[in-house]
Amino acid sequence: MGKHIVILGGGTAGTMTANRLCRTYDESGYRITVVDQDDDHVYQPGLLFVPFGLAEPHHLVRSRPRQLHVGVDYKQARIERVDLPARTVHLAGGIRLDYNVLVIATGAALLPEKTEGLTGAGWGEKVFTFYDQPGAIGLHHVLERFDGGRVVIDVADLPLKCPVAPLEFAFLADWYFQRRGIRDRVQLIYATPLDGAFTKPVAAKALGGLLAEKGIELVSEFTLGEVDGAGGRLVSYDEREIPFDLAVVVPLHGGAGYVGRSAGLGDELDFVPVDPHTLQHPDRPEVFAIGDAAGLPASKAGSVAHFEGEVLVHNIGRFLAGRPLDASFDGHANCFVETGFHKALLIDFNYDTEPLPGHFPGPVGLPLLKESHANHLGKLAFEWLYWHNLLPGRELPGLGSAMPEQGKHRTHA
Repeated sequence: MGKHIVILGGGTAGTMTANRLCRTYDESGYRITVVDQDDDHVYQPGLLFVPFGLAEPHHLVRSRPRQLHVGVDYKQARIERVDLPARTVHLAGGIRLDYNVLVIATGAALLPEKTEGLTGAGWGEKVFTFYDQPGAIGLHHVLERFDGGRVVIDVADLPLKCPVAPLEFAFLADWYFQRRGIRDRVQLIYATPLDGAFTKPVAAKALGGLLAEKGIELVSEFTLGEVDGAGGRLVSYDEREIPFDLAVVVPLHGGAGYVGRSAGLGDELDFVPVDPHTLQHPDRPEVFAIGDAAGLPASKAGSVAHFEGEVLVHNIGRFLAGRPLDASFDGHANCFVETGFHKALLIDFNYDTEPLPGHFPGPVGLPLLKESHANHLGKLAFEWLYWHNLLPGRELPGLGSAMPEQGKHRTHA
């Protein structure tokens, strides 16, 4: 057999990479193995809608191997560690995989137990996260019975996957309580470690404006140190307190556990450092990382994994052929921000460019930095695109990895 490419992680990034490799290269030349510890591929953007009864949890889950091209080998096993000098992955049960190229695509893990008190008293009763399926389902049941009080949406710390999702939750909560006729009995508070609503100042201004318009209080520079579930208090590291009746917390994130057990692979948070433009590990040229697992200054979002994938797949081929790598990934990210009332806002940016007004992906396209029903339809259509276009590794016509400039106005450049 030819060269062996091992992809750790069968989520968005790993599945897209495996399928793209199959579509790009002759299968006789490469053997591709994907490893994950379970068979549940979850459409994560859908979790946001579950608490509000806008999505059915079981519709969001499909079998991992069934999303993979017929030529890809799938192994379901726990990853123990990677031996970088030996170019070997050790799996549970004594299984060993030797590789010529290793792709780390195991995403970001939720670490709620790392925050004092978060999984203690009140967890699953009045303290929840919607970032996993059990939390989103539990929150749905609690929201149905909620009849008023203080609801605090809190981002514990950075980095986190899908950075706009907590804001979307706040906007949808405003709409949900209005639909139920009890918005006047609910105080909504959005707490973030950032100094504004979002990382990029232009988007922060637009999103902060929406929070104010909807009567959602913004508490900035609040880094969560402790959750007092019994007393109904969130306490920051600088000892500020936010009382709550219901807390929706986005917990700390880290890389996958095996990264920390693999000498030389990850950073202190167990994310994998890579060149921001080639996605190659700085010390191990045969190792690449993609998606949420990569330690990059880009958003941890599915769109980023899609744009990274184009560059990564070319670079794997170039590396195996002994050719110089393509350093063209620009940090391109694209996010629909659901704002309630069947509207959404769209932002498009990269490492160097702020979200700009205008249209995407060209002059005749969806409006940027503006609420619109068209953007909401775009967000809903994305689920079909995800399963039928992005995961199978198909290209979207007219939408390459580089951030498009057409149709945008550099008014504040």
